[in-house]
Amino acid sequence: MAAQLRFNNVTLGYDRHPAVHHLSGEVPGGALLAVVGPNGAGKSTLFRGIVGILKPLSGSIDRGGLDVRDIAYLPQSADIDRSFPISVFDFVGTGLWRTSGAFGGLGKAARSKIVQALGAVGLSGFENRNIGTLSGGQTQRMLFARVLLQDARVIVLDEPFNAVDARTIDDLVGLVGRWHAEGRTVIAALHDMDLVRASFPDTLLLARTAVAWGRTDEVLTAANQAEARRMCEAFDDGAAACTADVSPSRAA
Repeated sequence: MAAQLRFNNVTLGYDRHPAVHHLSGEVPGGALLAVVGPNGAGKSTLFRGIVGILKPLSGSIDRGGLDVRDIAYLPQSADIDRSFPISVFDFVGTGLWRTSGAFGGLGKAARSKIVQALGAVGLSGFENRNIGTLSGGQTQRMLFARVLLQDARVIVLDEPFNAVDARTIDDLVGLVGRWHAEGRTVIAALHDMDLVRASFPDTLLLARTAVAWGRTDEVLTAANQAEARRMCEAFDDGAAACTADVSPSRAA
């Protein structure tokens, strides 16, 4: 299958210091890919590069002709300002901005879509609640509802199941499976290796660079995970800025 995303020796970071270092590889269209690695491995930085929030320091990301606005992005819940005075209904409705515009207003059809999305994630009746009143699991359901409305071909989920209850995880994993069955490309940063093994056929093990990339059962070996921890622990944040002539990282 043709590549939906292609990383061409890409380095991403801040102030020229790499958080993701010379990554090369392809994500085929319709893939269901887990991105795993220790804290500080660069998972969130990679996702910010994919959705265009962060520009590469070197190399490039080929999105297969997609505009970054056509990629649905679910950030970590910690990145959401829960003190902002907005209702669950209006927050989820921002998922329609790509088609309606930020100031386009919500007609009857759009409002119906929002109600349906909330029902699909188990939040019927929460329309008028302020987002700051939601629990962790309810917040994740709300974020998934917004992604539903974006109707995107590529969906990027940054730690979507952290600090939520088992029932919420089961429901949202089911939604991810539905997206995959529809032929969408889904990429998720995860920490639960049992969940990855059960639900994600392919995995990228990241430790600032690719340690292993391919079938999940071949990537998540004890040796590979130990190497990822070693690489992250050995990384020197005080090292000199990245230069472009370093050999690219290994990827399948």
